[in-house]
Amino acid sequence: MRFLGIIPARHASTRLPGKPLVDIGGTSMVMRVVEQARRSRALERVVVATDDERVLEHVRAAGAEAVMTSAAHPSGTDRCYEALLRVGRDRYDAVVNVQGDEPFIAPEQIDELCEALRSAPGGIATLAQAVTDDRDLDDAGEVLITTDVNGDALYFSRAAIPFLRNPGPGPRHLRFRFLKHVGLYGYKAEVLERLVQLPPSPLELAESLEQLRWVENGYKVRIGLTVHPSFCVDTPADLEEARRRVALA
Repeated sequence: MRFLGIIPARHASTRLPGKPLVDIGGTSMVMRVVEQARRSRALERVVVATDDERVLEHVRAAGAEAVMTSAAHPSGTDRCYEALLRVGRDRYDAVVNVQGDEPFIAPEQIDELCEALRSAPGGIATLAQAVTDDRDLDDAGEVLITTDVNGDALYFSRAAIPFLRNPGPGPRHLRFRFLKHVGLYGYKAEVLERLVQLPPSPLELAESLEQLRWVENGYKVRIGLTVHPSFCVDTPADLEEARRRVALA
């Protein structure tokens, strides 16, 4: 299977304007993501998909590949599909959507996703981690997942699912293996083509989670498990923490 890695990188961001180009220890955020993605053994090619000339020129000047996409895309999934069309729809079997605000993403995590996608019956895969802190269960910024016996998603939610009717004493995460979502997606090319044609669904709008559109329309989403940590830079405070981590490395 031939995997294309696409990094959606919008310049506009409500909480962190110009996010792809912010400096983290002398390297822009988007180029840190590119460098990590290039270390993946599974990806054949890595392309940044942006809607801004500044990002396009920056990435190309740094020696990486970038394509210009529409500023009207409602999601990274739509941007990934346009990028796939621009680099050659028939040249790749699958697309990996590598989040452009994950400067520390582990290349091994990308490989884990690709492996999960190879056997995904619905042609979609993403990753999850076991919850090890009850605070994640009460944080609406964390997305929880329940799966069936085959490892395919039953539901994604900003609420702690499943609800523990009789949790007993002690930490809840020790009473049940809760799973939290890691925002890395893989799609077989023909499935991605169908996904971008689906209209927003009621569950998606209720929880503001795009992946619920797929589940609500009957697509199986295979959940791979990872132990690699995930750190998303979405706010000025996150950026300072990223810079601190680089300075200590």
